[in-house]
Amino acid sequence: MLLMTEAGVEHEVAERISKMEHVTETHVTYGEWDIVVRVEIDELGRKLDELVTKIRKTKGVIKSMTLISTG
Repeated sequence: MLLMTEAGVEHEVAERISKMEHVTETHVTYGEWDIVVRVEIDELGRKLDELVTKIRKTKGVIKSMTLISTG
């Protein structure tokens, strides 16, 4: 996932998200997107939808883009 955050809270948001189940990496970046989140989950249904919703509702997140890779 790519996340945009409120100014100045990107490290705090990345730390909170890194503790979520199925999140394997978080990286603070510079540019249009503030955080890159890697998620590894076996099920592309309900579990993924719940996790994406939880990440999007994290305080400080203002915009997200979900990218799905298989294989």
